[in-house]
Amino acid sequence: MEKFSGFYKLTIEERMKLLKSECKLSEEEVKILLDTGSLSHEAANHMVENMVGATHIPLGIAPGFVVNGKEYVVPMAIEEPSVIAAASKGAKLAKECGGFTADADEPVMMGQVQIVGMGKDALAKFEKNKAEINAKAKELCAQMEKYGGGLRGVGARILETNRGSMLIAEFAVDVRDAMGANTVNTMLEGVSPLIVEKCGGKARLRILTNLALLRKVRAKCVWKKGVVSEEEIEGILDGYALAANDIFRCATHNKGIMNGIDAVAVATGNDWRAVEAGAHSFAAMGGYRPLTRFHKDGKGNLVGEIELPLAVGTIGGSIKTNPVAQISLKILGAKSARELSMVMAAVGLAQNFAALRALGTEGIQAGHMRLHGANIAVIAGAKPEEVEKVAKKLAESKEYSAENAKKILKGLRGG
Repeated sequence: MEKFSGFYKLTIEERMKLLKSECKLSEEEVKILLDTGSLSHEAANHMVENMVGATHIPLGIAPGFVVNGKEYVVPMAIEEPSVIAAASKGAKLAKECGGFTADADEPVMMGQVQIVGMGKDALAKFEKNKAEINAKAKELCAQMEKYGGGLRGVGARILETNRGSMLIAEFAVDVRDAMGANTVNTMLEGVSPLIVEKCGGKARLRILTNLALLRKVRAKCVWKKGVVSEEEIEGILDGYALAANDIFRCATHNKGIMNGIDAVAVATGNDWRAVEAGAHSFAAMGGYRPLTRFHKDGKGNLVGEIELPLAVGTIGGSIKTNPVAQISLKILGAKSARELSMVMAAVGLAQNFAALRALGTEGIQAGHMRLHGANIAVIAGAKPEEVEKVAKKLAESKEYSAENAKKILKGLRGG
């Protein structure tokens, strides 16, 4: 692997030449890698290190999401079949019942400065100098104040660990329409020398937390009895009860919610790994639990609710660099990060509702495999005009395999 030493210094053309030679890539394979679509080579090269191409995820839309009385067309980027269909079905039934209501906290992110090797009076020293530390942090957030954001709070605590006592200084920052990582991390690194000066010790980690407890979002829908059958309601409630009482089911329950939320995050250029980390950490507080809740109201209607921390943005980072993210935000029409988060929460709730509805009645595989049949047809070599015919026959046979698809294809072609 010595030939790859200094790979980052090479031009894209030089990288591809080396990769082709060392990994035995064909001309066609190199061409596929370099097909970066709407993302220029220059933009991609600045987004990641050692760039050699781009991978593509299908972008679809889930229309008809009514949130707080406004209707949205929601872009979703995902490779898994049935996710967009499920979200759309959940949204359609919700629309018949008045849609979703949602609210979101102000976009406040929290960052931490870790101080080690300090004296026992470090916390007292922090409190004594808190006003000066606060003023320095506020100064470092001055740019954000122009947009209505800025520093919202400063505090500290002592954490006992097997490495000794640590002073954890915590800063809350309103980041407005940004996800906020760069803003918060820059401020933390800027204020940490002052904390060391006043409290002693040595600064180690200076970084935001993805457990954005100050930036939670909530969504709710009442699916009316009649729009959803009594049997479907009972099935959903039984499925929810399993998730609420069994961690094995709960993991998959929450994964299904994130299918929808992550797909919107990817489509809009947001950090879906940060979204996942925050959601699952929140679910694990006090014992791993579902991110959604379902119950019946006094009229027998199904009430669904969701709450989770959701740190997303509409400006900054890869959002501005990626033209597809910009177009997706234009399609969605969300005017702020808070509005985007409320739509995403509604998508997660709709996704979960639709999954529980299918699981509790006909089962999820019937619809999922009907959609997956098209993938199998392509793998078997079906041309675009043959895909639907092969998928239909796969569904009829109920044998979803590439070998069966090849047999079907051979029959269609008269072979």
